[in-house]
Amino acid sequence: MKSIVDNRREQHLRYLEMISQYGEHLHEKNNVLTEKGFSNRLNTDTRINAKGRDERITAVESVTGKKINFLNGRHALNDLSLLEGNIENYIGMTSVPTGVIGPVLVTGIDAHGEFYVPLATSEGALVASFHRGAKACYLAGGASAVCTNEAVQRCPVFKFENLAALGGFLAWLFPNIDGFSDIVAQNSRYAKLLDVKANIEGNHLTLVFDYQTGDASGQNMVTLCTDAICRYIMEHSPVKPLSWYVEGNFSGDKKATAVSFTHVRGKKVTAEIALPKQVVADVLKTTPQAIADYWCASTIGAIQSGAIGAQGHYANGLAALFLATGQDVACVAEAATGITRMECGATGDLYASITLPNLIVGTVGGGTGLPTQRECLEMMDCYGPGKANKFAEICAAVLLAGELSIAAALAAGHFSAAHKNLGRKTQ
Repeated sequence: MKSIVDNRREQHLRYLEMISQYGEHLHEKNNVLTEKGFSNRLNTDTRINAKGRDERITAVESVTGKKINFLNGRHALNDLSLLEGNIENYIGMTSVPTGVIGPVLVTGIDAHGEFYVPLATSEGALVASFHRGAKACYLAGGASAVCTNEAVQRCPVFKFENLAALGGFLAWLFPNIDGFSDIVAQNSRYAKLLDVKANIEGNHLTLVFDYQTGDASGQNMVTLCTDAICRYIMEHSPVKPLSWYVEGNFSGDKKATAVSFTHVRGKKVTAEIALPKQVVADVLKTTPQAIADYWCASTIGAIQSGAIGAQGHYANGLAALFLATGQDVACVAEAATGITRMECGATGDLYASITLPNLIVGTVGGGTGLPTQRECLEMMDCYGPGKANKFAEICAAVLLAGELSIAAALAAGHFSAAHKNLGRKTQ
C-alpha cells in the first residue's frame, strides 16, 4: 500500500506533467473563425413551442449522436428503484425547464472539441446569455481550460482536557498516519488519502484529511473513510479525546470559505480566452475597453462587499449545470467562488480568464445516474469513469462564456433590456 506521501507526490507529478504538456493538446485553430462557421449551429431561439423544441432536439441528437428520450418526454421514469439512494419520502418529480447552449468550443487536457451543454433553469435570459458568450468564444477559436489540482476534505474535530493531552495525542498520531491509507482502501475502491494536517484551537484539534476521490464528487466517500479512521484512532490512541465529531465545520462543505478559496476543494480549474475586438463588437455589442473598465469597477465593488473572490455570476451557470447533470446542487455555495479577470491586450483585444478553486463535480455516483441527468452528461460525453476532469474543464469554459456575456451587457447598458425582453411572460 502506498504511503500518504507517495499518493500526494503521485498526484502532484501527474498534474505537473499534464500542465507542462498542455501545449501538445492544443488544437490547430485560426485566431478567429468566420460567422459562417457558426451558421449551422444552434441560434438563440425564444420560441417556447413544440416545433422549436423538436427542431432543437433533432439538431442536438444529430450532432452528438446521443438520444435524450427521458429529457424530451418520449420515455417516462417507471422504475422507481432508480431513485434509491437519491430521495426519501418520495412523492414525485419537480420539472425544471432545460435549454441547451453551444457549441462550446474547448481546448483542454481532457476536453477537446465542441460540446452542446444543457442548462436547467427557470430564469429567463440566462440560457441566451451563456449561449451568446459561447458564440463569442467559438468565433475566437475556443476557450483553453485545464484542471490544475484536486482534493476533497473531511475535517473531524477532537476535544481534549487540555493542550498537554492534545499534544500527546498528536505525538502518537503523526507517526501512524501512513497506516490510515490501508483503512481508506478497506472502505473505498476509489478514495486515496493525500494528506493529514492539524489545526489547533485551545483544547480542540481539527484534523484536515485531504482525499482524491476519482470521478465521484466524493463527499459521502470521504465521510465514510474518515469515520473509519476516527474509530480506529479512538480504539488505538493511548490518549483518548473527551469527544469527537466526524466533521467540525472546517472543511468548507456547502459553504464559501477563505481556506478553500486559497487551496482547493474538489477540482481547481482555470480557463482563458483572447477575444478579438471585432468579435467583441459583432457578438457582444461593445468594446474590449468598455468591458475591461466595467470589470475593474465591479471588482472594486466585490472587494468592498467582502466577497470571497471576484466574479459576476458563477452561481447562475453552476446551478443550471448542476441541476441538469445530477450534481449536488448545494455545492454551488462553495463552487461559485473564484476569480474572473478581464483586461485589454496591447493590440486592443480582450483577454479574459476565470479560476475556480472549489469545483465539486462528478461523473459517477450521486444523481448522475438518474435518467435525464445521465442523458445530459452523455450529451457532452461526460458520463461514467474517466470523465470528471473533462466535465470540469467544460464547466470552466461555460462559466467563462457567462462572465463575458454579463460583463458585456452591463458595460454596454443592455442588461436591463435583456431581462425585460427575455425574462418576462408575454401574456
